[in-house]
Amino acid sequence: MLRGEKIGLRARHDEDIPILRAELYDDVVNTARADGRPWRPLVPGSQDQRLVVDENNHADIPFSVVELATGTLVGSANLWGIDTHHRSAHLGLGLLPSCRGKGYGTDVVSVLCHYGFVVRGLNRLQVETLSDNAPMLRAAERNGFVREGELRSSAWVLGRFMNQVLLGLLAEEWKPNAKA
Repeated sequence: MLRGEKIGLRARHDEDIPILRAELYDDVVNTARADGRPWRPLVPGSQDQRLVVDENNHADIPFSVVELATGTLVGSANLWGIDTHHRSAHLGLGLLPSCRGKGYGTDVVSVLCHYGFVVRGLNRLQVETLSDNAPMLRAAERNGFVREGELRSSAWVLGRFMNQVLLGLLAEEWKPNAKA
């Protein structure tokens, strides 16, 4: 397990999947804002490719986020689109609604940076988020990410186009958290 100050990132367990599916992905608004694909209902018991780990896919690394003090599942995080030639990747996270506003997001981003830069030897990490996603913008910027641009009307979200903010962080700019 990778540890931050408040959270740990661990492998996805089978028992995590129904919780993440019910609290994050079955929520149409949350999924429409977090995923570039349109929401669609899934048949109960079907395999949700966003949640099931594909051991053969080395470009997308999913984690379950747990609270260190209790071991309770608090969300999902991932490093995705890992490009080993350019040594870059994207990061994302989703916290369960009851776990938002507790500083977990900033800690998750910190630990994902440690994983990307130290464990994987990447040179660049990138975040793309909706321009009104203040918690994700704060979490990224608190970890040293720099706003590199805004993509106008680039995301179709529940019947309207929204802007996305692009943030980047280079390994040489990163200031590691000693606990990660």
